Amino acid sequence: MSDAIPRHVLCVLGSGLDLAEVERTAAGFGGFVLDREYSENEPDPRMPDAFEAGMAAASFEEADRDAVRSHDTVGYLLSAPMPRELAVDTSRRLLAATAALLRSGATAVKNESSGVAHGRDRWLALADEASGAEAEDLAAALVAAWVKLPIYDGRVLHSCGMHLLGAPEVEIEADEGLLTGEGLSDLVLHLDVLAIYLLTDPRAAEIEDGAGFRLTEDAPRRLLRTGPCDRYDEDDLFHNPYGYVRLTHPE
Repeated sequence: MSDAIPRHVLCVLGSGLDLAEVERTAAGFGGFVLDREYSENEPDPRMPDAFEAGMAAASFEEADRDAVRSHDTVGYLLSAPMPRELAVDTSRRLLAATAALLRSGATAVKNESSGVAHGRDRWLALADEASGAEAEDLAAALVAAWVKLPIYDGRVLHSCGMHLLGAPEVEIEADEGLLTGEGLSDLVLHLDVLAIYLLTDPRAAEIEDGAGFRLTEDAPRRLLRTGPCDRYDEDDLFHNPYGYVRLTHPE
């Protein structure tokens, strides 16, 4: 495990947005500060492409696209570096802060530490789901909010963002021919179930390389493989110091 400590970097867009008010709103949820070096009261022409790369299309409405195109203010909020045991609580509070920002003038939000973006309605729905939730329900809402998946690298489908929840990335070996329709849905289901397992089951802390994994008792058996994060450098916001857990092809 590397020495890197994850942190959230949240990109907040708006038109006529008061950056001081953005910081005050976020600070009310504990420990979030404005990055004054990179926040600015002028548009950033890179934003439409950046949001599209963040899988925004999955939940963006035309109003969300208009908001990104027409923004004139960019704010960056920072969490403190997160020890593993504080990651879930920090991510829960930041999701609540995101909803508060969107309800008080911000028009679009993207997480720079995982690359994920959602439309306004999706952010608000996820924050509502996480509010008061516990155990698997909370884990599911936080994974949906902060973790970008699925990403295909030609060999495996993988996530980016589990480090923000104090857990390894999840991966699954996948042939390109399965990346459509029911095949893709099944692979993503495996990733979602594995992610929630890593966040909620005490046995996940003791996963052994080569252990078996099934979705159900009669489902095909896959093996769990573990390893360090070699996809991103340690100084990259995407780097996961907890490595990855990969599901192999079915036996």
